[in-house]
Amino acid sequence: MTFDPETATFLIAGPVRIHPRVLRAMEFPSVNHRGEYFHRVVGEIRELLPVLFAARGHQAVLSGSGTAGLEALYSALLRPDDRALVLTNGNFGERGAEIARRYARDVTTVSAPWGEAIPVDAVRAELEKGGYRAVIAVHNETSAGLANDLAALAPHVRKSGALFLVDGISAVAGIPVRIDDWGIDGIVTGSQKGLAAPPGLALVHLSDRAFAELHPRTQYLDLAAHLASLEKNDTPWTPAVPLFLALHEALKLLREEGLEARLARTHQLAEATRAAVEAAGLRLFADRRYASDTVSAVKLPDGMDEESIRRTLLTTYNVEVQGGQGPYRGKIFRIGHMGIASWADLLVTFAGLERILHRAGRLPTPGAALAAIESRMP
Repeated sequence: MTFDPETATFLIAGPVRIHPRVLRAMEFPSVNHRGEYFHRVVGEIRELLPVLFAARGHQAVLSGSGTAGLEALYSALLRPDDRALVLTNGNFGERGAEIARRYARDVTTVSAPWGEAIPVDAVRAELEKGGYRAVIAVHNETSAGLANDLAALAPHVRKSGALFLVDGISAVAGIPVRIDDWGIDGIVTGSQKGLAAPPGLALVHLSDRAFAELHPRTQYLDLAAHLASLEKNDTPWTPAVPLFLALHEALKLLREEGLEARLARTHQLAEATRAAVEAAGLRLFADRRYASDTVSAVKLPDGMDEESIRRTLLTTYNVEVQGGQGPYRGKIFRIGHMGIASWADLLVTFAGLERILHRAGRLPTPGAALAAIESRMP
């Protein structure tokens, strides 16, 4: 079988599979991005953003990836003489530190090994030294299949007086994000993860405090300009019009399903994936207590080749999963189960994976992984 992207089971860590309604939205003829029709679409997006973030505040949409949104956030709130504390336990935490160092003179990190939780006591001790302008954290670290416990970190950040800035790119609409309860001042998500829209848009939420303290140092990524334009149902620069049309439809789908229902469904798929991994004789890479609901990172069995497993899934079973990143390239593979992922997706994926393991003599109980999924299906 040759891999066919139009019919494949597509379970990578993002971008994710896109609903046909969202795809069709991009087929719309060219429209004037300064005209009445597009302004109406942007106005409806603005009204739907609180559904996505489960909070009201200052919200913007930028043409650019999630990383562009992070740069917009950090550049607007970090000043050259500021100190920032960045929490890292994976590839995207490390990227956050790299971006922060471009805008703040003093960036300190509190780190944990990939796949392990951020040590809350170490964060508290560092914050008690004082002088930090911002704490930067990744909520959901897709490189390791781990969700950081922001609820445990939030009281210490609040007590310190620092801004709480969060990379929520693979968290929002995938795992519960309690923006108001946790005192998050700025959070960024990407269109291509839990929302299940095409990649290329960054969505940003700011608290009143963060909004009042904006001092952008970039032109294109000027958050103040984006926020001011959105209030007028407009954008400051030429937007990625087809992506805005797709975002509009994806937000409507989210509203129809309900955010809490999507979070619950994603959690059920994640629990089934974790159970299937264990039933297939495999192990999760991340500490199971903090395992992500949007992506599962799976350790390779000894003697098996990660690239070969993924290639066989792709070419024999038309299933695409993702490899590891950084130091764990070739050592783990990752299964995404966010957005509009389905029970059928999991069954097809683990049917292929069971067959691969069986042929290698590494499957303890044939059918156990599929049974684990079926037992959790509604």
